[in-house]
Amino acid sequence: MTPTPAAPPSSPSPTRPIRGIIFDCDGTLADTMPLHWRAWQVIAARHRIQLPEERFYSLGGVPSRDILKTLSAEQGLGLDHLAVAREKEAEYLPLIAQVEPINAVVGVARENLGKIPLAVASGGTRKAILQVLDHLGIRHLFQAIVTSEEVAKQKPAPDIFLEAARRIGVPPQFCRAYEDTDLGMQAIRAAGMEAVDVRRLVGERARGE
Repeated sequence: MTPTPAAPPSSPSPTRPIRGIIFDCDGTLADTMPLHWRAWQVIAARHRIQLPEERFYSLGGVPSRDILKTLSAEQGLGLDHLAVAREKEAEYLPLIAQVEPINAVVGVARENLGKIPLAVASGGTRKAILQVLDHLGIRHLFQAIVTSEEVAKQKPAPDIFLEAARRIGVPPQFCRAYEDTDLGMQAIRAAGMEAVDVRRLVGERARGE
């Protein structure tokens, strides 16, 4: 008989109540990733950066400045990663008017509004994330919004989720968090929170499960 594997130590107990919910934004609350990719294609061509689409998606949740710093070092480009990150944001911001909600996840936030505190924990910039939330008309749902400028270590480190939990006054072990990337899921689990993979959730809703 094969033994049943133990639950990861970071997972909350099944009997432990959820007292707060934290959401990533890009790719979780908002269908922004294809638009980010369009902006990245412009920047990659301008600066002769090699960035395959598959790698772009694998870096979901990592701030643009950190992606650029890594790519510049790998490819010997000598880029000013902060300046080029601002260029990328300038390409992306006009596209926000095209952003659509990910209704399966926004619905979770709406269902829990007023019941337990809600927060956003995003690797994007505060300017961009606030514009996205305002465009979708959902900014008012969240008691706290934490972005990449407000923590030292980015996903897959747990810092941004821990800071979001702190701001809504809920211990991490009583939080559930929603993410759409492997790096984000790692960050949630490292924070000791219950992790929900939005990719699976959206697939289940699409199949009517």
